[in-house]
Amino acid sequence: MKVRKGLVLREVCGEQILVAEGKENIDFTNIVSMNETAAFLWKEIEKMESFDADTMAQLLVENYQIDEETPLSLEQAKDDSATLLEAWLEAGVVEE
Repeated sequence: MKVRKGLVLREVCGEQILVAEGKENIDFTNIVSMNETAAFLWKEIEKMESFDADTMAQLLVENYQIDEETPLSLEQAKDDSATLLEAWLEAGVVEE
């Protein structure tokens, strides 16, 4: 996966909002608002050439000190990452 070009994460009225830059990218029918964790992941993956749900889960493990030895915690990070990635794919903000 990779982040779709032309998108920038901005803080608007205290919320993290993904906005498109440039006239050709204006589309207000699909505004993406992110919580703190999703915004953290976005900032990290936009630096990468490619990523997947496992990459995102690893970022969560490292940033939030999730114990990799605890299967439930690691599985939750993987499940949450897969769910978020699916939502981003559906919204069209990431592409394969």
